[in-house]
Amino acid sequence: MAIEKRNTIQKKLVLDAVNRLDCHPTADEVYAEVVRTHPTVSKATVYRNLGGLSEEGRLRYIRMPDGANRFDHRLDEHRHIACLRCKSICDVPVMEALSLDEAAARCTGYTNVSHDIVFYGICPACAARSAPKN
Repeated sequence: MAIEKRNTIQKKLVLDAVNRLDCHPTADEVYAEVVRTHPTVSKATVYRNLGGLSEEGRLRYIRMPDGANRFDHRLDEHRHIACLRCKSICDVPVMEALSLDEAAARCTGYTNVSHDIVFYGICPACAARSAPKN
């Protein structure tokens, strides 16, 4: 028997905040956005709902090895690129990587293999700020 997930007001507030922010926000950024209009919502409630929405597949959880993990409202297939200076994250169109999952499964015997790819570089705004002035 499947357990039905509840759609609570808090869950809607969190999902709406991620959609409004539209910037791959951290949990703290989502919390700040929620409490701006609903100051009684706790940080634990926001974190719990972010986790639940990710598990339900209504948000994408982006693991960031060198910083705070992020959340994405876009569920279509795409990748991400992060700036090494300002830590901003942008979407990258799909690049063929499905064969990576298949190869990893064949080599290891794992099943249900998936992956996250995050590219790193310097964003155009940071590059422009550090370019020499003539």
